[in-house]
Amino acid sequence: MIIDFRPAEGAVKKRTRKGRGNASGHGGEAGRGHKGQKSRTGYSKRAGFEGGQTPLYRRIPKKRGFTALDKTRFFPVNIDSIAGLAVLKGVNSITVEDMVSAGLCRKGVAVKILGRGALAVCLNISANAFSKSAVENIEALGGNAIVI
Repeated sequence: MIIDFRPAEGAVKKRTRKGRGNASGHGGEAGRGHKGQKSRTGYSKRAGFEGGQTPLYRRIPKKRGFTALDKTRFFPVNIDSIAGLAVLKGVNSITVEDMVSAGLCRKGVAVKILGRGALAVCLNISANAFSKSAVENIEALGGNAIVI
């Protein structure tokens, strides 16, 4: 069995040698056109260069501060949604897993309980964070706001 290691026909092109006389088809200006900055030897355009005009990155004013990469982003869930979930499940304690299974929030995202709505029953709610009004609403009926 003979193995052919050569590339397929037409897969490899011959390198064009520029500036090697007019007979080559790439003589004279060697594909660079007539005169000008781009035809000169050593030319390489810097990223963002606009031909001497003040570039965009210098025309736009500086924005102060920075965006924190490790900022915790919370998924908001209101108390009225949790009250409906508690009635539906018939339990007195709600966890993040219960909220995920009910479709109130996504899995793997920190959950913050917000205070919109009111509770009808005493509930123990576990979440990553609570607003002040949510804690007041939960504890008014004797429930607990448990921070995970």
